[in-house]
Amino acid sequence: MNTVTPSPQAAARKPRYTWRVVDIVVASVIGVAIGVIFWAWSAGYSGIAVLTAAFPPAGGLYAGGWLTAGVLGGLLIRKPGAAIYCEVLAAAVSSLLGTQFGLTVLLSGLIQGVGAELVFLLFLYKKFNLGVSLLAGLGAGLALAIGENILWNVEWATDWKLWYTLFAAVSGVVIAGLLPWLAMRGLAKTGALSSFAAGRTADV
Repeated sequence: MNTVTPSPQAAARKPRYTWRVVDIVVASVIGVAIGVIFWAWSAGYSGIAVLTAAFPPAGGLYAGGWLTAGVLGGLLIRKPGAAIYCEVLAAAVSSLLGTQFGLTVLLSGLIQGVGAELVFLLFLYKKFNLGVSLLAGLGAGLALAIGENILWNVEWATDWKLWYTLFAAVSGVVIAGLLPWLAMRGLAKTGALSSFAAGRTADV
């Protein structure tokens, strides 16, 4: 009987890319918890819309709050699909709690999750430092702006769409890129991430 011994490379890849039960549980907790924050953030958008009525693209500066789940999920779980899973789950929870955006948040969550996920994929799920986190926030912000400009802002002039993209990108970097990274560092210092690579590596 022939047995095949997996190569060291294959053995190293398996734990990195395979989801454990604890990964699913923690990703789900992240998604649900941030989904409640999304719901509260959506409620605050009415006031922001009033403030930006004269120049609606400025509302993009508020957009980063809806992008945090994907970036934080990607930083903590460090497995393919984590950013998308957390962002979509958070969007679903906010929708169930009741938001003026209804079920459209599911599509938005998917688009934004993909924006962050592509950045983690670009680094092959091996780097999770501040720079990567900021880039993931940027990716999510750009994905949000492109999606909304195509789906909802169709009647805007091109310069408004460009301004909205710029504002959403800045918001993505500052709110969705920096804050989740700081949250990861804070959690790592408490020992809460001892079961995860995020709690054992130098980039936290």
